[in-house]
Amino acid sequence: MADNPPPDWPRNYFNYFTEVEEHFQRARGSGLFLLSPLDWALIESWKNEGVPLEAVLRGIDSAFAKWRAKKTKTRQVNSLTFCAQAVLEEAEKMAAAATGQPESPPREAEPLFPVEQLRAYIEGHARAVAASGFEAIAESLDRLAASVEEYAASLEPLEQHLTALEEKLIARLRARQSDEAVLAARRELDSYLRPYRGKMTASQLAMLERQFLDRRVLEENALPRLSLFYMPQ
Repeated sequence: MADNPPPDWPRNYFNYFTEVEEHFQRARGSGLFLLSPLDWALIESWKNEGVPLEAVLRGIDSAFAKWRAKKTKTRQVNSLTFCAQAVLEEAEKMAAAATGQPESPPREAEPLFPVEQLRAYIEGHARAVAASGFEAIAESLDRLAASVEEYAASLEPLEQHLTALEEKLIARLRARQSDEAVLAARRELDSYLRPYRGKMTASQLAMLERQFLDRRVLEENALPRLSLFYMPQ
């Protein structure tokens, strides 16, 4: 996430994934197409790096426009990673265009979730984490749930706490992960990334690998993502 999020950070943050998914499906021309785990990890890496949603959508359009302009199309576009370079280019264009422009006056963000919904979401995660033997993390989640009123009007600090706890949880899950499970996850990741390694930067690949492996170790242990993005709206 960017260090200085825009005033409308909460709503843009929670819409980011859905907007990218739907835009990619429209650009591809198939509403039934499902994004892969690698695609979701890539979206998450863009979000965490602060890539504007508009840059992602423009990059998708640009990548597909170039693809459709080709006289010979050897294959269908089956991954969002096809658009990674175009997204990076659009983000750089937007950053350059914004240089020297006056900042917009701050706007007050509307509350996104009711307090009781936030509390129930965090308490549910606390129970799941406790059931897997991570009592200390579960206790931290319970403390957040008990004081959730403090965060209802500004969700960014709450999201930062949840992200920190998720990082602790993932670190402990990896510490007890078997060598076989690590190897299997790496092989799956390599199979996804192989066609795209030459089209992405080293930093993009590193972020993508981390997000993919984080997601995978949580799935293996039937544990939820703690981010508020995964909270039902």
